[in-house]
Amino acid sequence: MTLITTERLTKRYPNGVVALSDLTVSVEPGIVGLVGANGAGKSTLIKILLGLLPPTAGGVRVLGLDPTTDGEQVRARVGYMPEHDCLPPDLVAAEFVTHMGRMSGLPRATARERASEALRHVGLYEERYRQIGGYSTGMKQRVKLAQALVHDPDLLLLDEPTNGLDPAGRDAMLALVQRIGTEFGISVVVCSHLLGEVERICDSLVAIDGGRLLRSDRIAAMTTATDVLTVEVAEGTNRLAARLAALGVRADPEGRCLLIPLGEDAVYDLVLDAIADLDLPLHRLDQRRHRVAELFRTEDVHA
Repeated sequence: MTLITTERLTKRYPNGVVALSDLTVSVEPGIVGLVGANGAGKSTLIKILLGLLPPTAGGVRVLGLDPTTDGEQVRARVGYMPEHDCLPPDLVAAEFVTHMGRMSGLPRATARERASEALRHVGLYEERYRQIGGYSTGMKQRVKLAQALVHDPDLLLLDEPTNGLDPAGRDAMLALVQRIGTEFGISVVVCSHLLGEVERICDSLVAIDGGRLLRSDRIAAMTTATDVLTVEVAEGTNRLAARLAALGVRADPEGRCLLIPLGEDAVYDLVLDAIADLDLPLHRLDQRRHRVAELFRTEDVHA
């Protein structure tokens, strides 16, 4: 089943601000990145998907349901992790996540059991009886993820899940989200303004700008290999560049690497022979791939 479909979806606020404009997109199951700059319309779209905000025009379906008329059914099958800190500081995590499970319709005993399981999945089982107010930022983010998971949803909507985390905390959160999407079989929409993070864990990407669709595609299709060879040697970069120039092979420096156009099959062999002849310690040799951020900078230039 298609996760999300929108057809000419538009949201215009009473003050005249247009948050979404004629947005038409189809989102398939998997780990999906919803990206765009601040103010692009991402949070508005999430609120509409959850049935918390009515659209001005157009149609929307989530798991085959219309959130405008079937909001309660949608929320029963969707877990939501909000961006901002909205946790009660005086409650222990187990009590809070249990309460959220009860609000999703779970019986008391089931909600308590599911809360412990969800907190274990996010790495907070040992700390589940501590008050949330004493948690670090990373732990609070994990509590928000646990409450989104507690009712065993078919789809997770995560709004800036790495917000406020240090690099190690971001890595841990991204690994956790990827594990949920791959091992648990739950589809995930990760709302983020950080293209690099999305590229690391997502199967596909939906990019919006000014409330309009910029691009929607599989990550693999956006990052196909280019006809450029990236070579990095531990030492002797200038010597290698000079040798390749003498052989008629162009080598453009980029940091510690050389970028070599692969115009002919013979170029690859010439590069390997030059490295061997100079007895250089090869550190890296691969075909360069586009990064998602590079593609969107290119689209902005041509827009």
